[in-house]
Amino acid sequence: MGDIHGAHKAMLQCFDRCGFDYDEDRLIVLGDVCDGYPEVRQSIDELLKVRHCQYIIGNHDLWALDWAQRGAKPEIWLTQGGANTIRSYGGESMPPKHAAFLRGARGWLKEEDRLFVHGGFDPNLPIEQQGLEILVWDRTLLLAARQKHLAGEEQHQFGPTREIFLGHTTTQQFHSMVPVHFCNVWAMDTGAGWSGKLTIMNVETKEYWQSDATPQLYGSHQGR
Repeated sequence: MGDIHGAHKAMLQCFDRCGFDYDEDRLIVLGDVCDGYPEVRQSIDELLKVRHCQYIIGNHDLWALDWAQRGAKPEIWLTQGGANTIRSYGGESMPPKHAAFLRGARGWLKEEDRLFVHGGFDPNLPIEQQGLEILVWDRTLLLAARQKHLAGEEQHQFGPTREIFLGHTTTQQFHSMVPVHFCNVWAMDTGAGWSGKLTIMNVETKEYWQSDATPQLYGSHQGR
């Protein structure tokens, strides 16, 4: 699943439309459940119901965790959806269970021939040697894959695995509200935190299901 950004209604639609089984199915979330639409609390509560949930940390999650642990409220965070995260908790602190959920998130997940990470990484270095800053903020990997794609070099492979799944960079930047595929890189953030949709994909078959556009679900409550 791509970046949720507080869009709990969109998450429920994705689960319903793909027939997700909370007890049997495994869910890998590519980060940024926080910041955006005003249901971060409900969104994390929902993820906690999923028996087999593997969560990848995102840059917005780190901002929210910093607020939860230290009370930090930098202006850039507040204007990039942080205010709605605080609002979802009624202006009070994040419950310990939610903070623990974010603290327990992974920087990346590698399974056989697939790699999952929020932002990206330097494909010239082992991912084990790369810091959290690049893992949650990088966009160069996806943009490099797109350049190869546009140059007709679709067979080029980035990184150590056959497939890479990223969040962070919305596909709306590529004039799309569905997952995009450049070389061996999949971009899964289809703009749920803005005016796009939330997407859940079966990584084996590449079949995917989407929510309605989030502004239709939240009306005047803006994301970021």
